[in-house]
Amino acid sequence: MDLKSLTEVNPGRRVLMGPGPSDVSPRVLQAMASPCIGHLDPYFLLMMDQTQELLRYVFQTRNTFTIPVSGTGSAGMETCFVNMLEPGDEVVVCVNGVFGTRMCDIVKRLGGKLTMVEAPWGRAIDPDAVRKAVAGKKPKLVALVHAETSTGACTPLADIAKIAHEAGALLLADMVTSLAGMEVNIDNNGVDVVYSCTQKCISCPPGLAPVSFNDAAVKILTSRKTPVVSWYLDMSMVLNYWSAARIYHHTAPINMIYGLREALRIVAEEGLEARFAEHRLNHRALVAGVEAMGLSMLVPPTERLPMLNSIVIPSGADDKKVRGALLDKFGIEIGGGLGNLAGKIWRVGLMGHACCQSNVFLFLSAFETILKTEGIKVKPGALSGAAEVYDEK
Repeated sequence: MDLKSLTEVNPGRRVLMGPGPSDVSPRVLQAMASPCIGHLDPYFLLMMDQTQELLRYVFQTRNTFTIPVSGTGSAGMETCFVNMLEPGDEVVVCVNGVFGTRMCDIVKRLGGKLTMVEAPWGRAIDPDAVRKAVAGKKPKLVALVHAETSTGACTPLADIAKIAHEAGALLLADMVTSLAGMEVNIDNNGVDVVYSCTQKCISCPPGLAPVSFNDAAVKILTSRKTPVVSWYLDMSMVLNYWSAARIYHHTAPINMIYGLREALRIVAEEGLEARFAEHRLNHRALVAGVEAMGLSMLVPPTERLPMLNSIVIPSGADDKKVRGALLDKFGIEIGGGLGNLAGKIWRVGLMGHACCQSNVFLFLSAFETILKTEGIKVKPGALSGAAEVYDEK
């Protein structure tokens, strides 16, 4: 090994406007650089308690069992399913994008009896379709993706939660993209089990998955007939570490939790309503600029997420070439389509620390320039279209 060729890590400056990770505040990076201490050190136990309190604030819940799981958002998804399901349990999964299909995969691997409720990718789930799917069945869970990262579509929670509860099921929700960027209020919306991640609207590096179980979910966990199939993600044991008992399960990622606590502290300082309003405003401005260019959005206006904007790729445009030029020439990262939408959409994120007016104008200017360079006919006026939205504020 040539040690001289191994230089220090320096990826250069990026503007992260893709589907995640999002830009991270220097305050969070500084917190993560604090001294590493033991996972049972009294100071770290205090950090754990404060992190839980802040997570309850962001989830808008009183659930005692609200913790960050050691792992990314996909670990959060798996945590919720492996702890709630046993072989033979009936599960209704709503699928309108990539992450609904991942839920189905996990249910099948756990030996659950799966019923799918499908909607076109880029559209919200129809509650009536869920009502029909649960009729005559006894599902243990109804699962949905609140904010489908692969499309930019938002499915409202309350109506489907009511349908699930009337059928005797719990509602399990993916809030990977929505948490800290829009209203979630899991208590008022009737969500029983939920997971998210740290690297999107919370604006912390990837590595933790906030989850929250209400009393009904905890009762299912503690009354299982079979062991949780994952030892590492067995919340019946992990909960003992995050409770007053402080019983060791695995070594917590201390510095990641420092970072999460600081990121959540930033959210709390801003205030949820102000943060949600900022995401909505910048979303509206971005869409106005895109549409002023003559381009269209994938998701209908009433079903769009504010933090994940899917632009339909115009005829003649090269998906990868445009994204590559944005990164190489302007340092801007956006995402391409996944699954059925690969090569059909660009996914532009406005998440957390990256959700700001300057990024909206930077992206629109760079985007318009690159499309014109590539010979794509677009109308002038992207910046003025966005500016009109800000002037209306």
